[in-house]
Amino acid sequence: MRNLNDKPGHLARRFQQIAVAVFHAEMEQAGFDLTPVQYAALAAIAAHPGMDQATLAGTIAYDRTTITGVVDRLTQKGLVARNPSPRDRRAHQLSITDAGEKTLDQIEPAVQAAQQAMMAGLTAAEGKELMRLMRKAIAAGNELSRAPLREAVSARS
Repeated sequence: MRNLNDKPGHLARRFQQIAVAVFHAEMEQAGFDLTPVQYAALAAIAAHPGMDQATLAGTIAYDRTTITGVVDRLTQKGLVARNPSPRDRRAHQLSITDAGEKTLDQIEPAVQAAQQAMMAGLTAAEGKELMRLMRKAIAAGNELSRAPLREAVSARS
């Protein structure tokens, strides 16, 4: 018998479904309209001001062809500013706005609540072990992804 619950791909997909649903519920309850990817992008831009969209895509392991839509929505919401790069006129530097900083501060309790809800069935030790194992498996398979994770390099360096 083929048991899907013995397949890591199926379990990873199910966990992702749960993670997204929990994140959306917490954001809605907190009164914000932000997706998990938009949150990741906003947090990455806050941590690395001045990065371009290609670097952002690598930093959050997101597809380079669709990161533009994420940045467009964050810009439309007034959370991110896009400015021409002084080094490459084809690129734009991204920075978080004051409204973006305020939003990150305001949603942090909801983000933390979402993380706790995702791990609700685990003890603290099990949660740490799951995180360790997920990081290990993801690191081993990073280059197999359509959107591998890349280290962000500060644009100010």
